[in-house]
Amino acid sequence: MASNKAHHATGWAAGVIAAAIVTRAGAGGPAYVWSVLACLAGIAGGTAPDWLELAWWSKSRRLWITHRTLTHWGIAWAALLVASYLQLRHHHVAALAFGFACGGLMHLLADWPNPLGVPWIARRHSLNWWNSGHCDLLIVAAAWGIAFFVCRHVWVSGIDLPHFLRRL
Repeated sequence: MASNKAHHATGWAAGVIAAAIVTRAGAGGPAYVWSVLACLAGIAGGTAPDWLELAWWSKSRRLWITHRTLTHWGIAWAALLVASYLQLRHHHVAALAFGFACGGLMHLLADWPNPLGVPWIARRHSLNWWNSGHCDLLIVAAAWGIAFFVCRHVWVSGIDLPHFLRRL
């Protein structure tokens, strides 16, 4: 499991990815309002699998389900991502769901290397690379590397970065 700070940082990366894709899909809206909201939803989604487990209706704020079960289920997050992406051009609110799903999937990817694993399909699967809290910098760097790659190909498609730098 990545630390809470790592989940926040990767949530920001997911928000940037979501905003780029929503904008590219033509669903950004006037003044890119829906793109900004997709980014904010991505930030919230980056920590959502953990805070959705909390029993907010009780004073104790304990978990209402076991950690890394239903709220960490990969199929549900992927289904939300695909369904909301397909609705981007039809319903503006889909941008919020898309951003939230981007953040949720980024959370699962950050938890995957941990020995506890993530329930992607039916049971938990782990890459078993390191224990909780280790290599957070690597996870955050990978998330922002993905964000850079997506934004580069979504917003600046067709520009070869080394060629661009040669012109300067």
